[in-house]
Formats: sequence, C-alpha cells, structure tokens
Amino acid sequence: MDTQRLILFVALSFLSLMLWDAWQLEQGAGQPQLSQAEQQHAQTFSVPVAPEARTVDIATGGGVPRVSAPEAEQSGQPRVVAESEMRASGTPIHVETDLLSVIINSEGGDLRQVDLRQHGQDSEHKNIPFRLMSEDDQFFVAQTGIMGGKGTVKSSYPDHHAIYEVEQTNFVMAGEEELQVPMVWHDDANGIKITKTYIFHHNSYKIDVVYHVENSGTTTWKGGLYGQLLRNDQTPEAENSFIYTYTGGVTYTNSEHYQKVDFDEMANRAPIRNADKGWVAMIQHYFLAAVVPDSNLKPTLYTDQQSSGHYAIGAILPVVSVPAGESGDLAIQLYTGPKDQERLELLAEGLELTVDYGWLTFLAQPLFWILNEIQDVVSNWGLSIILLTILIKLVFFKLSETSYRSMARMRKLSPRLTSLKERYGDDRQKMNEAMMKIYREEKVNPMGGCLPILVQIPVFIALYWVLLESVEIRQAPFMLWIQDLSAKDPYYILPLLMGGSMLIQQRLNPAPIDPIQQKVMMVLPVVFTVFFAFFPAGLVLYWVVNNVISISQQWYITKKIEAAG
Repeated sequence: MDTQRLILFVALSFLSLMLWDAWQLEQGAGQPQLSQAEQQHAQTFSVPVAPEARTVDIATGGGVPRVSAPEAEQSGQPRVVAESEMRASGTPIHVETDLLSVIINSEGGDLRQVDLRQHGQDSEHKNIPFRLMSEDDQFFVAQTGIMGGKGTVKSSYPDHHAIYEVEQTNFVMAGEEELQVPMVWHDDANGIKITKTYIFHHNSYKIDVVYHVENSGTTTWKGGLYGQLLRNDQTPEAENSFIYTYTGGVTYTNSEHYQKVDFDEMANRAPIRNADKGWVAMIQHYFLAAVVPDSNLKPTLYTDQQSSGHYAIGAILPVVSVPAGESGDLAIQLYTGPKDQERLELLAEGLELTVDYGWLTFLAQPLFWILNEIQDVVSNWGLSIILLTILIKLVFFKLSETSYRSMARMRKLSPRLTSLKERYGDDRQKMNEAMMKIYREEKVNPMGGCLPILVQIPVFIALYWVLLESVEIRQAPFMLWIQDLSAKDPYYILPLLMGGSMLIQQRLNPAPIDPIQQKVMMVLPVVFTVFFAFFPAGLVLYWVVNNVISISQQWYITKKIEAAG
C-alpha cells in the first residue's frame, strides 16, 4: 500500500462513516452561568430512611409490573396505562421560569409538557421554544409516585394516577431563586396527608420533586418513591435529516456505568438493575430528560413497555418509614433540558456521558473542552472551530510534514513510475521489482506518509462527533450567510469550497499508476461535495479550513523539494 492508496482508504473510510449515519437514520425512521442550586447539587434533600427500610418488593420481571387495575389495588403497585388513558384528564398547572415553560397535570402530578425557552424550535423558528416533552404524537412525559409493596392497598399511596388538590394553576418565577409548586393528596381513612412539591430553580434545568408525608394515623406508614420517563418510539424530527443520532433510553450504575437501552430492549422488559447509585434517562439529539435519585440511595432501575408503542424507564427508591404522629420526606430529581456537559457533570456522576461521542469519547471530551475555552475568549463558535482546527494542525505539524515530504518525493518519481507501467504492461511482478529498485536508489519509502496520516484519523473523527453532538453549536451563528452552524449551508458555498480544495490536493499528490484508482480519485471530490452539501455547516467549515491549511503546507514542501532537484 503506497501513500496514495492510504489517502484513498482514509477518504473512503470517512465516506463510509457518512453512509453509516445515513443508513442508521433510514433504519431508525455563549456558555451559561451555573446556578447556585446546580453548583451545590450534592446538598440535595435528604430522605429519612428507617433502620428497617428495605428495597421495594416488586416483581422480578420488570420495574413496574404489568398488572390489571384490580390487582394493582391489592399489590400497591402502579397499574399499566391503557392507550386511551395516556392523555391526562386532570387540571393543567402552568409554570414559567427563566429557562422552562412547563405544564404539570393534577392527575398524578405528572410533568406533561416542557418547552425550553432558551432553545429555538429549529433554524427557521428560533423564536419558538423547543418542545422537549408533550402529550402530542411524539408522546413524552415524566411521572413520579409512591407505592407500598406487597400486601398494601393501592389507594393508600399516590401513584401517577392519583388526583391532587391544587389552589393555584399558574406560577411564574419573577426574580426569585426558587419557585415551589405544591399539590396535596389525602388518605383520610388512614390519617395520611402527602404534599407533592415541584421545586424549580433560577437558571437551572434541574427540578426537585419532594413528597412531604404527614402521618396523623395510628400505624407506621411505609412507602417507596419511584420516578419514570414514558414515551413512544417515534424519533424526533431531525433538524438535519442526513445525520443519525441515538434516541432511546440510557442507564448509569456504579458497576455497569453508562449503558444504552433501546426501545426493543424495553419491549423485552430489560432486567432490573440494583445499583449502589445510578440514574436513568431518555435522550435524543442535543436534549434529554433524566430521573436522578439522591447519590446516597440505592435505587432499583427498570425498563418496561407500558402499552403498545409506549416505553418506560425508571428508578425505584428504598422504602421510607414514617411513624404515627410524625412526618418525613421522600425526594427525587428530574432534569429536562439540553445536553449541557457542565450542568450535567455537576448534577450526577456520568450524566455528561449522555453527550454521546461514541468510542472516541476519551479524545472528544478534551477537544470539546479546548473548543469551549476558545469560545469563551472569541465568543463565536465558527471562529472557535477555525482556531481549534489550526491548533490541531500545529500539534500534528511535524507528522504532516513527514507525510507531505514523502508525497513530494513520490510525486517527483511519478514520471519514472508511469514509464514502468508502459514498459511492463500487465506484468505486475516485474513492475513491482522495478519500482522497489527505484525506491532503493532514490532512498524513498513509499510508506513514509502513511503513519502520520493514520495517527491523525482518530482525532479527526473525534472532532467530527464533537461538532455533531454539542448542543452549544446548535443554531449558533458564524458570519455572513452562515447563521446556524448545526444546519446545512443554505447556499452550498462551503461544500463547493470543500470540493474545490479536494481537487487542489489531488493536484499536489502523486498521480496513481492504477487507472481504476485514478478514476476513483477523480470522482471522490464530487461525491464528497454532494454528501457535505447536506451536512451541518460547522462540520464543513472544519473540513474546509483543514484542507486549506494542508494545501498550504503541502504546496510549500513540494515546491521546496522540487527546487532542490
């Protein structure tokens, strides 16, 4: 394999990556300041757990068992939700914060709609908040509740079908650091009053859900809190339909760490995971919703197919005991917002991994950190991409120089190698022997340019995923006609520049002797131009800048070697 073949291999490999994204899609149909609440996430609500507390006793087949309503009444477990019951019929409660516009329903106290006020719907509707959760065709809600385990009566526990009493249906955050939304449930027969309170924080996508239990009865009350995310398997409409990104469930535990759980696995009721600590989430491109238990608790994580086309992933917390005449709290956290790595990292261990850089995460995360640091200085993501590309080229300058020197020497020998093809025709053995003789005489290593290119491939692919996955670049303007780096170039200027730069690079490289290789190399710029025409402008900008720098460096080295004779 000579250098020309390696370049062809690299180009085809990258093209294969693009094709894989497209196939996956076909099959699957500036930095914000962190709030004080997020910075002090470790000081979350403590959950008083009695010494005799135990893990919630649930069926081994799944976290929320498939039981009928009468059976649920006896088991204390949440019953399965029928298709006709998906849309809540209670009273909607509207909540406005600086970052969120939320609808909670008094039936179950569920989170039924979430709009992200700082993120536009798409590049053409930036003034319309992005809707992450809703009861529409793309069904996606967050549910929390309490269940009692075997032998308890369901009516004694407010699950996500309980009806709450509310005194107010509109809440607006007006400058305060915290906004509380309370709702009350009673079990008068047993002297139980439970106040479920959503606590929203200024400049935060974290939502605390706290159940305050007041036991005025004569016996000890015991209950286990659970939180789950319920959605259908419809993939959100991509802002760039040529890019595939994962939509589905993920879990994190101390033993298994980050694991994807797609909808097929949920349909098969993936095994329950008992964890010393952990969380669950539903993720999509740029955004996620997560259920995050207190890190001091040992949750039970589960998945389930609740009804046809609707899937659940959730966490059940240990049972809490509240003695007669006393009160106690049960709490869990929700996150509904963008994949902001700094916010996510502060909220829970491993939550930042929902920004899915794939198997090159170990390279992609440092690259994003550098990109973000540059952005803090220049305040323009397009310029940040250009400067990061230049920085990467500087780091690999010596390796690139070695590669380009090898290519320049091969280019110098190209006429002699072409004459060998004419002399020996189809006798490849004799032609190869003659070629190796020329290489020895001229002290040229045809593999000399291979290693430098191979070393750089993982870095380039990692940067590709950084530019694809980072929500910070979503709808970020650059200059002139590029007003959204996550959308395609509306006038296809950058893809054409990229195609032109590839043609120039080919002129600087030694021409392939093999006529088939020559034809493939001729068509590659056209193929890449067509592909990149539909790719995010930020990715194409990176590729254009990288090519321009490479051309400048290669042209200088080639002219220098040719002048030396």
